[in-house]
Amino acid sequence: MVDDDKDGHMGSVYKNDNAQREVRSWCVGRIADWGIAHVRGEVMTPTGVTGVVTTGPEPREGEPSIVLLPGTNMNAALCLPLVEVMARNRRVVILDLPGQPGLSTGRRPHVRRMAWYGNWLSEALTQTVPGPVVVVGHSLGGAVALASNAPRIVGRVVLAGAGLTRLRVPARLLAATAPWLLLPSEARSARLLRRMAAPGRGDPPDDLSAWMHLVARHCRTSLAPLPLPSSLLNQRRTVPTLVVAGRSDPFLPPRTLGPAARRRLGAEFRVIEGAGHLLLDEAPVEVSALVEEFCVGVGG
Repeated sequence: MVDDDKDGHMGSVYKNDNAQREVRSWCVGRIADWGIAHVRGEVMTPTGVTGVVTTGPEPREGEPSIVLLPGTNMNAALCLPLVEVMARNRRVVILDLPGQPGLSTGRRPHVRRMAWYGNWLSEALTQTVPGPVVVVGHSLGGAVALASNAPRIVGRVVLAGAGLTRLRVPARLLAATAPWLLLPSEARSARLLRRMAAPGRGDPPDDLSAWMHLVARHCRTSLAPLPLPSSLLNQRRTVPTLVVAGRSDPFLPPRTLGPAARRRLGAEFRVIEGAGHLLLDEAPVEVSALVEEFCVGVGG
């Protein structure tokens, strides 16, 4: 069933019950076909069911695990190429965000969304990771990582992260978004993805275009969060943070994100050349290397 609350404070990402089944089936099948040893499960939090995928070696005592938070319209099933690289050295836990298409509850609030997400992450970490964690969040996932004050978070890596400054939406992206939503097709999905990626990268992977077609047909996509309050970001300065941008990110270009990361969070800032907004797909090796270097720096 589509899990809308009767009081109007919550809504669902899915358009109907069949939409939820179609999305879940796609994700379950893709994870099941992954050729890497892993465990897929669920935990129950106050927000509802959270989908969890775990892989990689058991952490040594005191060594942080990686908790990966996908961005808007994404989930564990779309992150497998990156996770496969990161899990060669470290335990990786992927949490599907509630209110986004995937294997967590489809519910999301209409108000106070980031506080709700922060509370969700704190509870989900308690149930899924016994020791210290480095939270790696992409896009919306980056804002969620910053929204939580869970004590077991020993570091954050924010990839093309929302929550630090307003996103730009260039005209060419708007021109690709409207047809994708109104007249969904894989070709229109591929066109939108090309606008998000760095110029000259060619066509996106077929499975990513197929996924975005599924999202346009079955889901109500959400808007990017507003910048987080300065008072909250000041509190997050006690934990090391690395902010990463693709050189050609159309939403959060380095010239905008870098100064915001340093000024509002006191964070280190790095740029990945030849990449746009889709860092997990465009630069999995580079992202993994930055995350591993960061993890070594904060705790082993």
